Amino acid sequence: MTIEVIRDVLAWCALINLGLLVWWLLFFTLAHDWTYRYHRKWFNLSVDSFDAIHYAGMALFKIGILMFNLVPYFALRIIG
Repeated sequence: MTIEVIRDVLAWCALINLGLLVWWLLFFTLAHDWTYRYHRKWFNLSVDSFDAIHYAGMALFKIGILMFNLVPYFALRIIG
């Protein structure tokens, strides 16, 4: 496997993951009440806890995208 192939894979992974993050954000903001009611059936969460969990999840997902997709991609761009 060449550096170019790995770089292309990392770029596509970053794009797909960023798309998922945007979809999560849009779904969370546009369908917040429905999502909360749906999860409330299984978990006894307050709205504040629900929001905090989702906000932390989005933050961790974004950090994961940066560390595991974008940083290696840019490192390969620098050396290649």
